[in-house]
Amino acid sequence: MSTSTPIRLGTRRSALAQAQSGQVADALSAVLGHPVELVPITSEGDTNRASLSQIGGQGVFATRLREALLAGECDFLVHSLKDLPTAQPEGLVIAATPRREDPRDVVITRGGTPLHELHTGATVGTGAPRRIAQVHRRAPHAEVVDIRGNVDSRLARVASGELDAVILAAAGLSRLGADTPLHREELGLGEWPTAPGQGALAVETTTDAPDWLLAGLAQLDDLPTRIAVTIEREILAGLDAGCQAPMAAHAEVTGDEVRVRAVVYQPEGDRRIGIDVTEALNGEYIRRNGSGNGADAADDADPMPTAVRIGRSAAHRLLELGAADLLPRE
Repeated sequence: MSTSTPIRLGTRRSALAQAQSGQVADALSAVLGHPVELVPITSEGDTNRASLSQIGGQGVFATRLREALLAGECDFLVHSLKDLPTAQPEGLVIAATPRREDPRDVVITRGGTPLHELHTGATVGTGAPRRIAQVHRRAPHAEVVDIRGNVDSRLARVASGELDAVILAAAGLSRLGADTPLHREELGLGEWPTAPGQGALAVETTTDAPDWLLAGLAQLDDLPTRIAVTIEREILAGLDAGCQAPMAAHAEVTGDEVRVRAVVYQPEGDRRIGIDVTEALNGEYIRRNGSGNGADAADDADPMPTAVRIGRSAAHRLLELGAADLLPRE
C-alpha cells in the first residue's frame, strides 16, 4: 500500500464519535506512517430519535457501520464498546481495545447539589435503563426524564433550567474536551458501577484484513483493558441481556488480580442483585507482554480464556441469586 493512500476509518457522524475516532486515527497513523481519513456513516441510532429503551439498544449504532465495513466502504471501524452487541458477526474481529478512559458516570447540575440531595420533583435526564434504576435508588424523590441527544444539547438543558441534572459518561466529556461552568459530581464505581465496556473503544476490522493493518491495530491494544472489558461483556452475554438492560458490570485489573463488580437492577422497584469478587489472573503473561499485543496473544499462558471464565462464572452466580427475574429479555 502506498504511504500516500489513506486508510479509511468508518465512524458515526456525532461529534463524540468523530472525536474518539480521530484519536484512534492519529495513533494508527503514527504507528504505520500512513494517513488515516474518517468516513462518516449514519447509523439507525443517529436518525431514529425514539428512546433507546423503545427501539432496543442491540446494534442500533453498530449495524450500519458493520455493513459498510463488509461492503468495503471503509477499512476499519471505531465503536464505543458499550454500544456493541456481545455476539461477534462472522467475518469481523475486534482487533484492538485501546487504553480505557475514565469509566465512571458523572452528574451535571447548575448549583452543585449532589444527586442524593436533589429536591423532591427535581428532574434528572437520562435515557439508559441502568442509569434510570440507579437514579431511583440514589434520588428516589427525583423525576427521571428520558432524553436523547448529544453532549452539548444535554448540557444546555441543564444550563437553561429545563432539567435540574443530567447523567453523562466521564469518558465522553473527556474525549470531547467539554468545558462547562456547570458543576460535576463523579459517581464512584463502588456504589454506582457502569455499563459493560463503558469508557472503552472497540477497533473492528474484517478477519481477512491485510496483515500490516492487523499488526498496526494490534499495537493500539491495551491488555488490561481487553481483559476487563472481556469479563464485563461475558457477564452481559451470560445474563442473555441486551446493551440496554438495567445492569452494570465493571472489572479492574490490578497487578495479577482483577476485581469484578456486577449488579442487576429491578427496572421499577428497589430490588437489586450484585456481586463483588476478586480473581487471580496469569500475572507472568501480563508482565511479559504488557500492552499493545492484542493480535499476538496466542500463548498457552494467554489470560483471555481466564477472563472469559471469570465473566461467565460471575453471570452464573448472578443468575443463581435470581437476576433473571429482574431482567427484560430482548
